[in-house]
Amino acid sequence: MSLNRPIHATPPDRMLRDLCPALSGKTYFNYGGQGPLPDPSLDAITASWKRIQQLGPFTTDVWPYIGAEVNSTRAQLATLCGVPPHRLALSENVTSGCVLPLWGLPIREGDHVLISDCEHPGVVAACLELARRMGLSVHALPVKHLRGGRNDQDQTDAAVLEALEQQLTAKTRLVVLSHLLWNTGQRMPIAAVAAQLQQHPAQPFLLVDAAQSMGQIPVDEAAAAADIYAFTGHKWACGPEGLGGVALSERVLEESNPTLIGWRSLRDETRASLDDPHPFHADSRRFEVATSCVPLMAGLRCSLDQLEHEGGPGQRLERIRLLSERLWQELSDVPGVMPLLDGPPAAGLVSFQLDPNSTTLQPAQVVQQLGEQGIWIRDLADPSCLRACTHVCSNDNDLQTLVKAIRHVTASDA
Repeated sequence: MSLNRPIHATPPDRMLRDLCPALSGKTYFNYGGQGPLPDPSLDAITASWKRIQQLGPFTTDVWPYIGAEVNSTRAQLATLCGVPPHRLALSENVTSGCVLPLWGLPIREGDHVLISDCEHPGVVAACLELARRMGLSVHALPVKHLRGGRNDQDQTDAAVLEALEQQLTAKTRLVVLSHLLWNTGQRMPIAAVAAQLQQHPAQPFLLVDAAQSMGQIPVDEAAAAADIYAFTGHKWACGPEGLGGVALSERVLEESNPTLIGWRSLRDETRASLDDPHPFHADSRRFEVATSCVPLMAGLRCSLDQLEHEGGPGQRLERIRLLSERLWQELSDVPGVMPLLDGPPAAGLVSFQLDPNSTTLQPAQVVQQLGEQGIWIRDLADPSCLRACTHVCSNDNDLQTLVKAIRHVTASDA
């Protein structure tokens, strides 16, 4: 497969790439860490700040504006997740979206937690601390070494479900599994996992880290099936940092308790009485805490609208996959480069290792060396590898530049 064959798409008036000053003068592959903020989104944030100050930041005039901002943002994110708005809580990031509902689940001492061996350290640490405090047992769901690729998705799905069946116990009450694994880039069959858990006698809750999903792949089926589906707006959605969301199942709303509590958790934010032991919202708002940055909501909505100008979720994913397949293939052809997957990735995360016989450089040193050339990828620790992300903002020149630089690294240090 040649990098010289262009990927054709119907462009809007201005491509998203052209609206992102952070991409100017750089070859950027770190969308899985943080996406660039388009100028229109920054303008929307600034305009919202100004409007709040014009109305008065704490006046009777400002509350209808703030209420409309919150409601429209909640509704837009709920639509993307395929859930009604009362099941969508606004959060600051993936971690808070995961942890606040997690710690409210009806889990008791002696229960069992099953967490995949490809989860982000922030989620792993939260689960381990919950286990320590509650006296829970924790075991790993092995998915790290499912090599596969996009063409083997059915085999990957079957392997995940088989591993899940083998690891479930009579006391399993929680399963933690990302939608897209942040290190290998494989897609997990979340809806099928949820269906399998519903058949289990203990009906474990399913918590999904969707940090690499929202804005990159269609999420509605998985988000509607999971019990906790937490995402952020600052990665693939190209929104501002500090704003995300979490889709919650009806049974989480019925059975869970609020954890970190503030005025937004309350049905009546003006009072909490000793005579009312249950003053909290009955819906997802019980997991919202207190004052958040309202102008960020305008920025995220604008970024989501800009993504829609690039095509629907399926169309955008197809472009991302064409680019990631091309990058995977070209890297596979470089002597001394070993992609983690046996086939093209299911989405835009392309992880690879360098043969120690081809270079003495450690992954972090490779990242630094490429960064000095304006090429930005990242290194991961588990497994030790390099990761480059393709997005709708990526193009053929980006791929050519990265592959050429990797060839130089392996050739010059051999």
